[in-house]
Amino acid sequence: MTTNAHKYSILLPTYNEKDNLPIIIWLIVKYMKASGYDYEIIVIDDGSPDGTLDVAKDLQNIYGEERIVLRPRAAKLGLGTAYIHGIKHATGNFIIIIDADLSHHPKFIPEFIKLQQKADYDIVSGTRYAGTGGVYGWDFKRKLISRGANFLSQVLLRPQASDLTGSFRLYKKPVLEKCIASCVSKGYVFQMEMLVRARQHGFSIGEVPITFVDRIYGTSKLGGTEIVQFAKNLLYLFATT
Repeated sequence: MTTNAHKYSILLPTYNEKDNLPIIIWLIVKYMKASGYDYEIIVIDDGSPDGTLDVAKDLQNIYGEERIVLRPRAAKLGLGTAYIHGIKHATGNFIIIIDADLSHHPKFIPEFIKLQQKADYDIVSGTRYAGTGGVYGWDFKRKLISRGANFLSQVLLRPQASDLTGSFRLYKKPVLEKCIASCVSKGYVFQMEMLVRARQHGFSIGEVPITFVDRIYGTSKLGGTEIVQFAKNLLYLFATT
């Protein structure tokens, strides 16, 4: 068991994740408890019609209000604003963002923390495209889109990170607040812009290879509209950074 004086606020934005939420929270609790780090899980549900919030309330009763903090919103308002909302209620000095759909395994969180402590990184980002990182469960088309998006982003934006489109990261709280305040993008491009702005601010970025697994329950929220929006915002970032 490892301990330190820090507290880690884990932001978990959700939308229609009632089947995945009990599993992801159980896994987070398992690995954080075993590691001995102080933490809280902040669930930010955007008015899910499938009853995700009700499931979250049941989980809060099981694990306690100190560990599971519920900060729901009335409607689906976007990922960036979900993080801003979560940060306002976070009591930790480090923020961890992770997807609720089980595509990111919480077993990597202690590795993020150890790497951050080792070199005092401002940001630690999970990477699918370096070292032992990889993607499982995607068809060829999805892999091609992801690889292509990441390649274009690397060429045009020079982010000094191998996985610009990923969303599994650890931030020093003031660093995350400054990066978010600099961002103008919404949706999936938001994650990409975060690292671009981090580079502009001179923040240090460490990377941990992760395995990304496609969701088991529910449906992906990535569609044609998101892809078009990604292309538009990529060109905008290229022109302005």
